[in-house]
Amino acid sequence: MTIPNISRRKLIIGSALLAGAPFVSRTAFAEVDPMSKEAVLFDPQVPVLGNPKGDVTIVEYFDYQCPYCKKAHPDDMRVVEEDGNVRFVMKDWPIFGPPSLYAARLTLAAGTGHAKAMSALMATKGKLTPDMIETILTKAGFSVPKLNAAYDRDKDRINSMLQRNSTQAETFGFPGTPAYIIGTAIYPGVVAPNDMKAAIATARKG
Repeated sequence: MTIPNISRRKLIIGSALLAGAPFVSRTAFAEVDPMSKEAVLFDPQVPVLGNPKGDVTIVEYFDYQCPYCKKAHPDDMRVVEEDGNVRFVMKDWPIFGPPSLYAARLTLAAGTGHAKAMSALMATKGKLTPDMIETILTKAGFSVPKLNAAYDRDKDRINSMLQRNSTQAETFGFPGTPAYIIGTAIYPGVVAPNDMKAAIATARKG
């Protein structure tokens, strides 16, 4: 794909950040630099879609109210599923206001039900309200009071995760959502399916 000049600059900076940071023990993750390679690509607290043992990692910074994120999501998932060897890490970056933050907190509090909750919200169109979020999750089979209680019990960890995501996205200079890291290359904006496949192939070549 053709990347504008500003994206090329970000690609170089991002690759340097990712390539230059050492891996550390997951047990000491709370002390990890949020811009380390470990934190960006392998944050153990961020849910992973696709193949958890895949040989290529895609990180997407997204917002549940971002129309471009929601439109691209089915295509992204199709590419990941067809490949079969990709770790797909979706990092909440709630930049569209309080409803986005509420949606992120509830889905991250869903534990093993995260993928189901995320899929339900990503299938919506347009802006969200707290009431809409709760209705959607209830229809998907979740108890909103239980999700809120789970968040309250785990809010320090969840909020720290969201802060790491935000720090990373802002440091990389992303103008908004969606934004991707495929391997160690940065792709701000929507990535078409064929371009994503090409980026995965490039990442595999190292």
